[in-house]
Amino acid sequence: MTDVQGKEKCGPAALIRLANVAKSFSTPYGEIHALRGVSLDIREGQLIALTGKSGSGKSTLLNVMTGIDRPTSGSVTIGGVCIESLPEGPLARWRGRNIGVVFQFFQLLPTLTVLENVMLPMDFCNTFRKKERIERALALLKRVGIEDQARKLPSALSGGQQQRAAIARALANDPPIVVADEPTGNLDSVTAISMFELFAELAQAGKTVAVVTHERDFSQFFELTVVLSDGVIKDSADVLTADAAKGGLPC
Repeated sequence: MTDVQGKEKCGPAALIRLANVAKSFSTPYGEIHALRGVSLDIREGQLIALTGKSGSGKSTLLNVMTGIDRPTSGSVTIGGVCIESLPEGPLARWRGRNIGVVFQFFQLLPTLTVLENVMLPMDFCNTFRKKERIERALALLKRVGIEDQARKLPSALSGGQQQRAAIARALANDPPIVVADEPTGNLDSVTAISMFELFAELAQAGKTVAVVTHERDFSQFFELTVVLSDGVIKDSADVLTADAAKGGLPC
């Protein structure tokens, strides 16, 4: 539940807390206000959907949540860490260990095999011993059902297989949080269902999962659906819009 103006919260404490987050971008045509004072609590082990029309701010919200973008104002606290206050280097290392990111267009490196792509986060963050990394990467590929594709280049895989590889890569460092930006936008409905089932399994295993999606037909997979419009939250049982939240928790 969300803390409203100092009232006591009930239930588990939030793993992710956004307090009065605003994000603006300067363009030749003027200032664009992508987020307008968003406050949101996400609990450990929760599977949530971020939905809304194009331009509503949902991808920006995900980017701010992961530290890919920094908020113009407000605070983002994850596991007690105020991520917007971290310098770029420590932020990148923190993100690599704590957040697995699944991109819409996979972002697999084309010159590396699928196995090497999955190992890359472990190499970057120096997690797990070197001799364990291949074994772990193969186990993750087996978990997502494409172990037999490990030695191939990404271009040899179907779209669904590439997305599964991207999910395996996001899990490489065993992060407590997994976020995905339109992960099923280029997939057929059968493959999309299997992706959402996998995200549900991750949440059941204790990971916190946030998915940007247009897929309203799959709402049964999500514990919470957050609907954004024009940079504010328009509909959700467990979150506050800027109009309701006057304070927030400063870092």
